[in-house]
Amino acid sequence: MSGRVRPIEKFAKATAQCSVEAAAYGKCIVADYQSVHKDMCAKEFMRLKDCYLAAAKKL
Repeated sequence: MSGRVRPIEKFAKATAQCSVEAAAYGKCIVADYQSVHKDMCAKEFMRLKDCYLAAAKKL
């Protein structure tokens, strides 16, 4: 097997670096989970997405 990193491994490593953002997004969703709607936690999601993208670039 080559030294190439599988995409799922890269994803796992990147998301592991964003636990604070993931927790904030999860808390937002759980706060009113029975009436989740589009863009309900957009701000938290964008922070999580930005963290993941930044972490993925470093790998």
